[in-house]
Amino acid sequence: MQKKKLTELARVIRSKNAGPFELTFDIIFKDAEIYERVKRSGVFSRELFAELYRIPVDKVLLFCYFDQAYAIKATIARRTSSGTVGDSDVFGAQQHAPLLEVDIPWAE
Repeated sequence: MQKKKLTELARVIRSKNAGPFELTFDIIFKDAEIYERVKRSGVFSRELFAELYRIPVDKVLLFCYFDQAYAIKATIARRTSSGTVGDSDVFGAQQHAPLLEVDIPWAE
């Protein structure tokens, strides 16, 4: 089966702080058909976020599909609080990068 990169299917892939101790991710799709196909693929899960961000599954605080917006939402605990010594992304705006390489099975 062919695959497509998430970047080919999503309109928005972003991350940002959800307070100083959490990061939130939004993946918003172009339309209902694409969103439903990605949702049915089963690729996205708490386990995927844990794997991508190298954290235990229990540190994935929220994972949900938001059908009304054709979106996937996830929130994870930050490794260090925002602005702490060693924090490389104070606003959390660059943490979506691992999502850019996610492949989705896609039969034409």
